[in-house]
Amino acid sequence: MTRLVVAGTDTDVGKTVFAAGLVQALNATYWKPVQAGLDDGTDTLTVQDLARQGNDRIIPEVYRLGSPLSPHRAAEIDNVLIDTDRLTLPEVDGPLVIEGAGGLLVPLTREVLYADLIARWSLPVVLVGRTALGAINHALLSIEAMRSRGIRIIGIAFVGDEITDTQRTIAQMGKIRQLGRLPILDPLNAASLQAAFDEAFNLDDFQL
Repeated sequence: MTRLVVAGTDTDVGKTVFAAGLVQALNATYWKPVQAGLDDGTDTLTVQDLARQGNDRIIPEVYRLGSPLSPHRAAEIDNVLIDTDRLTLPEVDGPLVIEGAGGLLVPLTREVLYADLIARWSLPVVLVGRTALGAINHALLSIEAMRSRGIRIIGIAFVGDEITDTQRTIAQMGKIRQLGRLPILDPLNAASLQAAFDEAFNLDDFQL
């Protein structure tokens, strides 16, 4: 049964849109354990809308924090103590897609990074990265952080304009598969995402 984590090389790289496309394609259950920032809507609501998933395929966040900051700091502002022991994997029927927060080394608490939690789960990761300037550094650092923790990497999914050399360099130097590239979509809606996702990715790569 497919259970995987969608992790980003940084914040705002497009991992929520990618996650929505993957949830829709797999008809998977979606879970974002920690949401930091509520004023502009949540990633869970975005995925639910873009993936056309009902409430039975959406698992509520364990922590909903008000400030759009690193979870550890957002929790402190809200006077909330994040207990990572509460972030245990849910039991679901069928595929499960879990979305992280920000990059892999974002702190959940002042002792635990998101990558540490993923390693504890022993789940494989799809790394989502941009193609713009800085992509190589962020991607290779993320790959190194995961490998140092024994995390299995399925491959990298790019979001943005095609920059062939950047994508090839990351794949070659990081010894990682290119899974595909999702362009920036305008308009972005469930139909346009489904069409773009189906064209860009091979679902067999995610059937674990």
